[in-house]
Amino acid sequence: MSNRTSFGTRILAVLMLVAVTATLCAWGVGALLAPGIFHDHLDMVGLSQDSAEAAHMEEAFQSSMMVSWAVALAVSLVLSLIISGYIARRLLRSLSPVTESVREIAGGNYGSRVARPGIGREFDDLVTSFNELARRLDAAETTRTRMLADLAHEMRTPLATIDSHLEAVEDGVRRLDANTLTILRTATGRLGRLARDIGAVSRAEEHLTRLSLTQTDTHSVITGAVDALRPEYEAKGVELATDIDRRVPVSVDRDRIGQVLGNLLQNALRHTPPGGTVTVTGRHGEGLAQISVTDTGEGIEPQHLDHLFDRFYRVDTARDRRHGGSGIGLTISRALTEAHGGRLRASSDGPGRGARFVLELPVDRTVAPARRGT
Repeated sequence: MSNRTSFGTRILAVLMLVAVTATLCAWGVGALLAPGIFHDHLDMVGLSQDSAEAAHMEEAFQSSMMVSWAVALAVSLVLSLIISGYIARRLLRSLSPVTESVREIAGGNYGSRVARPGIGREFDDLVTSFNELARRLDAAETTRTRMLADLAHEMRTPLATIDSHLEAVEDGVRRLDANTLTILRTATGRLGRLARDIGAVSRAEEHLTRLSLTQTDTHSVITGAVDALRPEYEAKGVELATDIDRRVPVSVDRDRIGQVLGNLLQNALRHTPPGGTVTVTGRHGEGLAQISVTDTGEGIEPQHLDHLFDRFYRVDTARDRRHGGSGIGLTISRALTEAHGGRLRASSDGPGRGARFVLELPVDRTVAPARRGT
């Protein structure tokens, strides 16, 4: 059969072959067994197989068998053709949308979806998996597009600063003094920081970040991060408080987890106005060490919560750029947390009601948790 033959034609031919084979097998079995059974019954009624009556009865039996099997074969072929055609059309109607959707996705339309055909669990599972694949491709393409746009924007400002100041130096408008060098170094530093952040999130998400695990506890981790950022909080007039009920033992890379907490605290500071409060708490629950960063700032709308940790995602693009966020700090934090076997999640009661980020890490069970004050 040609490779260009449609699936419907092939399955119809297979079903017809099965029907014909079953009918011929039934006819062959009947032809082999029926004469012996017929002769046994003649013997049971006392008729000689050589008699005229027996010969007439056998001829009638063979004729009726031939007619019956011919009619049965014709009816079975017609019914098989009808049923096979229906099954083939039903399968084609179910597969055609998938084929068309694949063609659309290949053409760049990642929003294409397929309805569940309802002809069996396997086909429904296939369609469900296909739709999930399409959704992920759509999300990846959206993120890629947004990432390229954000990268272009993030690079444009420092590049423009460097270009304008170099041009001013060349034209003699500015002198290459300490102030100009500071501006140029700041711009190049921003580009370097952007490049490092992109590399960091890629390595972390691909589990290429090497972790140097050491035994410590949540009190030490929180205290280190809070002390490092307290001057920035005091400069802005935001209160930074801690509430640690016990020293929960954890085995972590102190620098990496410090980076996670630093990102969370900087994020809270950016979105909390002067006079607000950011509280860092440490808890031990359900076999996990929980560190939460809660602020009284701008809050987050519900539709943004599921995307906060997507790379280059901003709740409010203009506002976050004004605050100086690169859009990947939370992505790096989540990737580093998951590299430790933990989880990072966010919640908010809505705009103007603050936000809460919870970092969960596995407890180091080789060390007993210490109570408050010990």
